Amino acid sequence: MLNLSSGMRLDEYISVDPDHDHARPASAIAVHYGDQIITYGDLCAAIDQTTAYILADGKLRHGDRIAYYGMNNPEIFVMLMAAARLGLILVPLNWRLSAEELAYQLADCIPSWLLFDDAFSDNIGLITDNGLLCRSIPIDTANGHHGLPLCDLRKDSCLQDQAFSGSVDDPILLVYTSGTTGRPKGALLAQSALITNAMMSHHAYDMTADDVVLNILPLFHAGGLNIQPLPALLIGAQLVLHQKFDPAETLATIASSKITLINCVPTILTALVTYEDWQKSDISSLRMVSIGSTDVPLALINAVHDRAIPLVQIYGATETSPIAIYQTQDNAFAKAGSIGKAGKLCAIRLVDEQGVDVATGMNGEIWVKGNNVLTRYWNNADSTAASLTDGWFHTGDVARIDENGFYWFVGRTKHLIISGGENIYPAELERVLFGHPDLVEFVVIGRDDSKWGAVPVLVAVRNTSRQPISKQDILDYFDGKLARYKMPKDVIFVDALPRNSLGKIITDKIAGLIA
Repeated sequence: MLNLSSGMRLDEYISVDPDHDHARPASAIAVHYGDQIITYGDLCAAIDQTTAYILADGKLRHGDRIAYYGMNNPEIFVMLMAAARLGLILVPLNWRLSAEELAYQLADCIPSWLLFDDAFSDNIGLITDNGLLCRSIPIDTANGHHGLPLCDLRKDSCLQDQAFSGSVDDPILLVYTSGTTGRPKGALLAQSALITNAMMSHHAYDMTADDVVLNILPLFHAGGLNIQPLPALLIGAQLVLHQKFDPAETLATIASSKITLINCVPTILTALVTYEDWQKSDISSLRMVSIGSTDVPLALINAVHDRAIPLVQIYGATETSPIAIYQTQDNAFAKAGSIGKAGKLCAIRLVDEQGVDVATGMNGEIWVKGNNVLTRYWNNADSTAASLTDGWFHTGDVARIDENGFYWFVGRTKHLIISGGENIYPAELERVLFGHPDLVEFVVIGRDDSKWGAVPVLVAVRNTSRQPISKQDILDYFDGKLARYKMPKDVIFVDALPRNSLGKIITDKIAGLIA
């Protein structure tokens, strides 16, 4: 079991040393990646060699950043553990971003190393052409333009017995938020935050070394890295790592590898449950399916429950490592639609606009406090001060708590529409439309109104394979499903909704469409 009070660094939980408290068999499978089978012995050897190479190279100093620009690859875990030993900070970059967006993040964090995989070698010059002085190193493939890959650089390195400079309190991960309303912020997370998060993951999923965890989410995202994959390795489970998501490959892997745990976001789970082979696929090995990221429609939850598999919701944010509130297998069916109870190792408050706790059943902003909360935002003291009050992180999300301690997601404070003095959360309207056959995607946003202050407006993309739905058809569909004041006052049809690289709708651009 992980124990934060032990003072152990993150890397010390992965060991094959028989004298170590957390040792696991060297022959046990750690990661299954494509046709590669990486044992815990292999993983520990790669961590030792990488650490030895960094020390021998002598260029990196405590607190230096190492950026990682690549698709899902086991090397991210190797570098993360080497960073834990040496007090370095890993910066996973979103490879879906434009060169301009990546250049901004690199200029902000100023890494000493930039690790990349071969698929992105042509972009290295584009994202470092602003005078950034860092060493670019291929991850695992020889490349004539950038020198030897990391696997070759470290292969002859031998780690000597020595004390490492890293500690459990050191920052280790710098993750940039998705930035749907402006420039992304870099959330700085300590080793203690990742360990705390892993302990809550183990509790949420009742995870053990016997589990086989499939990861289909991008590791550059805090949820993709920290909700299941890293906790799996820290407890000695087997991680099956896909480079990217494909519904057919995912379902085939669940059957062939006897996957027991998988984590999704709503867009990916929707793709799975609507895939033509969903009903006939063998997913009987799954103990649980996990979902997080945004509001989860009940129809999507039921699609999994109908296969007799519990769907557990996880709530959190990049800034909370990300786990803060979660369901467990015991309450997944009985409390379908809830985001669960407060995490085992963090505290939750629901507060009003003045920061005063609200009563049971009332809506309030979610505040989180614990070792899982970010240390600070990188180079952004103003955002840090605005987001933290006495250690409490302000999530910007609204929920209510019932008499049994279960939380229910309501919406985002920044998306709140105040119409005639009444609060309207777009998520309430969007839930009504989920699964509507004539719409592909949609979003509700507020528009200024001279009489009411603001009114909800639906922006939607029609399903072109069906008869065109009209504005009045949609308004009629809402009738009787919501209070009259919550119903959309206008419907605007567009060809597509603007989204960022994580698939989140860019609300600033939507606002321009309805002005």
